[in-house]
Amino acid sequence: HYYITNNLSVEMSGPEYTSLPATDIDNISGDIFVPTIEQDSNTLDEPISATLMRDIKAVGSKFYHVIIPRDGSLLLNDWDLWGPLIICTVLAIILHGHSGKHDGGPEFAQVFVIIWVGAGVVTLNSKLLDGKLSFFQSICVLGYCVFPLAVGAVLIKLFSLFGLKKGLAAFIVDFIIVTLAFVWSMFAAVCFLKPTNNPGKKIISTYPVGLFYFVIAWIVVSQP
Repeated sequence: HYYITNNLSVEMSGPEYTSLPATDIDNISGDIFVPTIEQDSNTLDEPISATLMRDIKAVGSKFYHVIIPRDGSLLLNDWDLWGPLIICTVLAIILHGHSGKHDGGPEFAQVFVIIWVGAGVVTLNSKLLDGKLSFFQSICVLGYCVFPLAVGAVLIKLFSLFGLKKGLAAFIVDFIIVTLAFVWSMFAAVCFLKPTNNPGKKIISTYPVGLFYFVIAWIVVSQP
């Protein structure tokens, strides 16, 4: 016969168990740990500052993974759109014509449309080719990998502000910076997306990604 006591131990009695040593019967006991809601991590009651710090650390960690491309599980599993939004905003501000005067550069909204619509089209192409990523996971990866091009745009703007006059020398410097940024963005994106693409369609899946970053790189290098 089996008896369950208050401490969830199991006691056995009956003639078939009389031959068992007492020590063996004593060992058939144990406690069951049942986690409660209070013991689980609950973010609803935490301060706003703690929530912001946690989100900032998560975004910073994803930027680090783009700077040094390696394991892409963090970008794929813990996706967010805060980083891509920040990158897109910075890039749009830099490329936008300054002083309210149109100087040939793209408008602020145009940069947003090019980046977000372009990322959406690349994601849709990946899904049609049996890619394993969800829509927002792909948008997250593509958006974060624009970071090197945003850094390149910042450097070009700083050089122009601190005396590098427009000309052949300036264009060569800008071209080298943007080329390195394009290769960096492309390499990071491929590292993250390659394992999720259909093995038989990797080239046709990668081509739109390269075209997406090439268009952004061209806008950066051709800024007035």
